[in-house]
Amino acid sequence: MGLPPAMILWTATIVLGAALVFLTYFDLRTYLLPDAVTLPLIGAGLLLSLWLEPPIEGRLIGAIGGFAFLYLVNRAYHAIRGRHGIGLGDAKLLAAAGAWLGWQALPVVLLIASGGGLIAVALAGLRGYRISASARLPFGPFLAAGFAAVWIYRWLPSL
Repeated sequence: MGLPPAMILWTATIVLGAALVFLTYFDLRTYLLPDAVTLPLIGAGLLLSLWLEPPIEGRLIGAIGGFAFLYLVNRAYHAIRGRHGIGLGDAKLLAAAGAWLGWQALPVVLLIASGGGLIAVALAGLRGYRISASARLPFGPFLAAGFAAVWIYRWLPSL
């Protein structure tokens, strides 16, 4: 006899929430997203395909596509500017989002994350902070917010 779907969903939501809160805090303090958290999140998202939609194929495409997209953005930025603009931790976090949500959700996660980042920069500018092209802004908290928002929107009716 397997676990009830509601128990799996609640457990997954609690684990995901704790991981995203930790990653947000850590990224804000260090500008890093540790592999010790992002990589197990990818594995856990793929494992969820045993109980939740989408099936493993959509989650694998999401994980690979999420990582590849931000990796390629970073490579292009580096080629243009001569420095890295986004870390591979961010790419791994987006891969985790793809593993948990499937590839179809990634544009929404990125839209929420990018919009949140733009709003943060605009608010900082309005508060008098000097914004320059070389200013650092951790993107992980915004990715985490987009990831959480899509997860909650998708599964809240089931909880």
